Amino acid sequence: MSREFSVVIERDEEGYFVASVPTLPGCHTQARSLDELMVRVREAIALCLEVETEETGGLEFVGVQRVSIPV
Repeated sequence: MSREFSVVIERDEEGYFVASVPTLPGCHTQARSLDELMVRVREAIALCLEVETEETGGLEFVGVQRVSIPV
């Protein structure tokens, strides 16, 4: 059996890729390349699932929206 998770990927100011899994609070990792990031995020998800104490609440990831405000 397998489960699918949506992963949000960003790049920080030092050029590292940062991945987080919205349906698993605290589940995130980083890497220098996208290939390495995908390996690491799978490992992070597996570890989060091992210690998961509650059901994820059935949240479904819908998307990411960029918002601009005047400053």
